[in-house]
Amino acid sequence: MNTTNKTPKVYLIGAGPGDPDLITVKAIRAITEADVVLCDRLVSTEILDHYVSEETQIVYVGKECSKKASTPQSSINDLMVEYALQNKTVARLKGGDVSVFSNILDELQVLKENQIMYEIIPGVTAALGAAAYAGMPLTARGYATSVRFLTYYKSEILTEDYWKEITETNDTLVFYMSLGNLTNLVNKFKEFKVAPDKKIAVIEQATTPFQKVYTSSFEEFDEKLGHKIFASPSLVVVGKVVNLHEKFSWLHNSDKDGLYFKSITNGSLLPKTQNFFEYAV
Repeated sequence: MNTTNKTPKVYLIGAGPGDPDLITVKAIRAITEADVVLCDRLVSTEILDHYVSEETQIVYVGKECSKKASTPQSSINDLMVEYALQNKTVARLKGGDVSVFSNILDELQVLKENQIMYEIIPGVTAALGAAAYAGMPLTARGYATSVRFLTYYKSEILTEDYWKEITETNDTLVFYMSLGNLTNLVNKFKEFKVAPDKKIAVIEQATTPFQKVYTSSFEEFDEKLGHKIFASPSLVVVGKVVNLHEKFSWLHNSDKDGLYFKSITNGSLLPKTQNFFEYAV
């Protein structure tokens, strides 16, 4: 902990997709300096165990909308400002990358309004971690020339014209936060006659000891996977590159059931663990 700090500062930090070894050295340095860590749900507790000082205050500000247990963004903003104005160094720790499908703009605005110094530290976003651990290069030569990160957490977020365009594109498509609309997502691709050489993958709890990868053609999806309830977080990948998983996967599906990222009461301290893989048992 940096007890000599006299200038308030907030680090906005991406902690990576799950595996604690995927956090960056720069992020570790910032966490080590922090007086307060405001931590999202999708952060490995081993990161906290290894790099956060015993004197540092860890406050859970996770979001879990499906269980109506989310910390309001306004409360997170208030906490950042409150601690920073106490001349404390604050680490705002988020899962994945800090700038991909997060509320970083709200946080930047409130820090700017209060003239608080900040620094953005990127992390490995879930799409890159999931693709790597599934042996599925997102822009593999001959399969895709670009990749898109999307979300489909509610039906009206994508227009009919956009569905037609993404169904026809050869881009790899990665959908975040879309489990709740997965059936509609599959049906939309089928409605717009997705090419048979494009497949769909659902990657559960990517890069954690619970990782499981499920792949299917769109025509067989209902029969093979339509009955499954996938664990959160899960990413959905659509495109020709899904075909590469079977050949290049280097990590077997876990034989463990359960959740790596635990639900914790908002405002509480996060639990400490001894070992990444031990925590997953």
